[in-house]
Amino acid sequence: RNAGDYIFYTDWAWTSFVVFSISQSTMLVVGAIYYMLFTGVPGTATYYATIMTIYTWVAKGAWFALGYPYDFVTVPVWIPSAMLLDLTYWATRRNKHAAIIIGGTLVGLSLPMFNMINLLLIRDPLEVAFKYPRPTLPPYMTPIEPQVGKFYNSPVALGAGAGAVLSVPIAALGAKLNTWTYRWMAAL
Repeated sequence: RNAGDYIFYTDWAWTSFVVFSISQSTMLVVGAIYYMLFTGVPGTATYYATIMTIYTWVAKGAWFALGYPYDFVTVPVWIPSAMLLDLTYWATRRNKHAAIIIGGTLVGLSLPMFNMINLLLIRDPLEVAFKYPRPTLPPYMTPIEPQVGKFYNSPVALGAGAGAVLSVPIAALGAKLNTWTYRWMAAL
């Protein structure tokens, strides 16, 4: 039984790492660039990422309360990537387009690498398997077998590549949301 539990926790770690790296880099960049361009102050992205990190502690606590291991869901390392976005905006003298293209790319590339800290620090899946037998999950929560071999055995490279490509258009969306916000405010 524990062999299956071990595979479950290993698959969960790697599959969720790739999926979460992509989703978290886009989630970070859309909100961070929105607030940063709204205030026009470099540093706002880092402030946003700090708030997001605190929200994640709450979500992690909820999973733990449901009986999952403490590190079943790891808190994403958002703050350093947001600092790179702030730095880009500051270094390019508040250039919105540079923030979108350069900042968006940096967030997408860096977040999976910073998130790798999580995979290095979590307990060994074998240890977790013995302490926490695999919970019965609904089908939509069951981890997919990770096909890491197809991507040169590197979930970090896969997450960073996909993240960098997707974070730029999502950053542009965050910037565009500002325009809509201002128009909505002007209409009032």
